[in-house]
Amino acid sequence: MVGRLILVLGDQLSDGLSALREGDPNTDTVVMAEVQAEADYVPHHPKKIAFLFSAMRKHAARLAEAGWTVRYTKLDDPENSQSIVGELLRAAEATGATEVLATEPGEFRLIAALEEAPLPVHMFPDDRFLASHREFEAWAEGRKELRMEWFYREMRRKTGLLMEGDKPAGGKWNYDHDNRKPPKSGLDVTPPRAFTPDETVTEVLELVRTRFGNRYGSLDDFTWATDVTQARHALAQFINKNLPTFGDFQDAMVLGEPFMFHAHLSFYINAGLLGWREVCDAAEQAWKDGKAPLNAVEGFIRQIIGWREFIRGIYFLQGPDYTQQNVLEHSRTLPEFYWTGETDMTCVSEAVTGTMDHAYAHHIQRLMVTGNFALLAGVAAHQVHEWYLAVYADAYEWVEAPNVIGMSQWADGGVVGSKPYVSGGNYINKMSNYCNSCSYSVSTKTGEGACPFNLLYWHFLDRHRGRFEKNPRMAQMYRTWDRMDDDRRETVIADGDKLLARMEAGERI
Repeated sequence: MVGRLILVLGDQLSDGLSALREGDPNTDTVVMAEVQAEADYVPHHPKKIAFLFSAMRKHAARLAEAGWTVRYTKLDDPENSQSIVGELLRAAEATGATEVLATEPGEFRLIAALEEAPLPVHMFPDDRFLASHREFEAWAEGRKELRMEWFYREMRRKTGLLMEGDKPAGGKWNYDHDNRKPPKSGLDVTPPRAFTPDETVTEVLELVRTRFGNRYGSLDDFTWATDVTQARHALAQFINKNLPTFGDFQDAMVLGEPFMFHAHLSFYINAGLLGWREVCDAAEQAWKDGKAPLNAVEGFIRQIIGWREFIRGIYFLQGPDYTQQNVLEHSRTLPEFYWTGETDMTCVSEAVTGTMDHAYAHHIQRLMVTGNFALLAGVAAHQVHEWYLAVYADAYEWVEAPNVIGMSQWADGGVVGSKPYVSGGNYINKMSNYCNSCSYSVSTKTGEGACPFNLLYWHFLDRHRGRFEKNPRMAQMYRTWDRMDDDRRETVIADGDKLLARMEAGERI
């Protein structure tokens, strides 16, 4: 009997993967491959590539120890076809297999590639997620607005997490109001758990440094978890050290503190080293044991069974054309400082250079700094999308595209968010200490030294007035704008025009 091929992708490093459950270790062959096509469809951060290749190699070894025949292709194998489908075809020729079992990928481009492959590929649902496509579609059907909060409550009921019977623990579903404290001095932040690179990781780092070392992003100080055991140690440290304070300061930003109290676990969850259930159970247990307050635990769990699941549902509901949406018709080129960090705006420089160093920035840096500026400046949404997909190690299109196209850039016309997330400099000043050392003055609204966020905030509202002035969540902003005298409004628009012209000309901003 000729066995089948079982494809395991780099973000499917989970025990009990659906394709493996359908296979037979006595006859079938697992196919895993490091290929140039996956490293190059956007210029991925070298730390992301190093993480995935290292974790893939270790996962392949685990599968082999469990009794599977594993055909693993390294990037520098001279026979490597450098594409997923190409490696399946090579494996089919070598083994005589005529069909492939696969767990559905999380990106439409890979789904299409497998569907168009010149051998049958049987795709099974990725049931590592809480909500299936069918379940999300059923929830969404007939709703005028798709809002995460209502979906999240259904997931709480389904899982029983933080529930007391049919009521939410503490009497409220959402404690976000308690999770918006600005930074203060003396915060005791524990950095993410670090791991010394072993032989496997060291070999991968040398490969990645040779092949991808000239890309955006640093490969220095690579200390991430690359297997299940290490990832669980990283989870335990977060639960014990930072979860208790995570809620209060989850929106805060501090110079020199790229991680704050955030978990730094999304890499591991999205690649499959950690499952949503074990992560949420650990957080809930910390609350039950009195080691973490409810507002922190609820906020953390909401990110996973609420926002993460909701975003995935949106991606598959909207379909493969979602990343091309651009309802605001923004068309400016992404500024070069997104790739270099060379800007006089401290907040943007801090977010971008932190991303270069760590392939990571926390959600407020992404949404209210780099995302906010791109939206205010009218940068083409697809360019913003491709930047986020390239630079963050937790970015796969299913999770990144709705967060950027929808939440950050409002390019989907309100499918994800009821209003665009835009702000002037005051929000950044409130939630960070960035403005204290900035070349611009956050209190200056126009003229020399005015904060670019202040100028572009009103510029954005003015040029999109026809779309947003009747939005009930934005009416107050337009009333404030209308109360300004004509001369001031004209000055704001003129100064905004000049700033955008300088940016388009490549001048330092």
